[in-house]
Amino acid sequence: MDFKKLFAERIGGPSFGFDKAYKMEKIKEAKRRALQRFPERRLLDMGIGEPDEMADKRVVDVLYKAAQKKENRVYADNGSAPFREAVVKYMNDIYGVSLDPQREIVHCIGAKSALSYLPLCFVNPGDIVGTTKPGYPILAQHVRFLGGEVFELPLLAEHHYLPDLDSIPRDVARKMKLLSLNYPNNPTGAVATFSFFEKAVEWAHRHEVTLINDAAYAALVHDGQKPLSLLSIEGAKNIAIEIHSMSKAFNMTGWRLGWVCGQEDAVKAFSFVKNYCDSGQFLAIQEAACEALSHPEITRQTAKKYTRRMDAIASIWSEKSWNVTPSKAGFFLYAAAPRSVCGTDGQSVDFATAEESAIWFLETLGIICVPWDDVEPALRFSMTFDAASFDEETLFYEELHRRIAPYRFSF
Repeated sequence: MDFKKLFAERIGGPSFGFDKAYKMEKIKEAKRRALQRFPERRLLDMGIGEPDEMADKRVVDVLYKAAQKKENRVYADNGSAPFREAVVKYMNDIYGVSLDPQREIVHCIGAKSALSYLPLCFVNPGDIVGTTKPGYPILAQHVRFLGGEVFELPLLAEHHYLPDLDSIPRDVARKMKLLSLNYPNNPTGAVATFSFFEKAVEWAHRHEVTLINDAAYAALVHDGQKPLSLLSIEGAKNIAIEIHSMSKAFNMTGWRLGWVCGQEDAVKAFSFVKNYCDSGQFLAIQEAACEALSHPEITRQTAKKYTRRMDAIASIWSEKSWNVTPSKAGFFLYAAAPRSVCGTDGQSVDFATAEESAIWFLETLGIICVPWDDVEPALRFSMTFDAASFDEETLFYEELHRRIAPYRFSF
């Protein structure tokens, strides 16, 4: 029996295969192959965006104690009251946003699950959802699973990687249910300005479209920037919801905890769908997260590390004629991919795509980055590489410099 003939068309039906694997899994698989091929060579891994540090010891200690409480063994469903109250205080202290803990907040098992569930709240077959491109693909893929259409707004360097809302055709805006944003942005590292968020809120009100902002990187700001929430814009809570995460800001990626907040009816709909999809995150993790949220200095300290790394890595690439600008938030450097590379032997290699250049970096130099060919060929370098001390960071910079020194890049 050909088992694949039983698969749903939404995942490819009988033609389903790993050629359509999720991009991050492709990178992980390429890394595994490189380690097998060159076991003696250290990989300089600037690929997957996962914090390299453990969660703060205070947070881990609370988890240890909370995990031993009998009352925490039960299903969490739509979350604990103490976690919602901690979120209320955090959102007010960090972003100046006031929220009702009962009606405007619900926890989620990480931002990824929230982006997966939200289309279930809004999308019918044939509905249009706007997303930015390049971008984190989860919400768009689930829209397609549901028979919806995805309208992609290109993010271009000339527009500071902000979408041109005025370019959305009127007939598309008329059928659009959601407009999904992600600022600070993955992969570009761009941040939204207050004026852009104002324009987005005004546009959403005018066209009666729900705004979503994936704000997973919002608190990780650099160079004195102030964290910005879409919900701080006047009128936003009437039309918008925002997704926050413990993962990046508090080094709690594998803990899988975040929250959806904003427009009351949207939060209620999310809670309804969520009840049919999961039973909530372990209450001990929510208790530990309360401890983390009460210590925003954890995030500020982590951001300082990424700022330092970003400046150092950008400087190294700039020496090789790369146009690399440190991001104002998050932990990604985003740059145009080289069109060719030439070694000291005079041999040149041309790249038709960013993916080809990323494969060359991995196989030739043992440098891992993530390619993006969606709009303009580009490479994303993550500042979450493994270095437990400043001395280890310095060795990383020296090794990166040594490996790329013999090559000349053309763009």
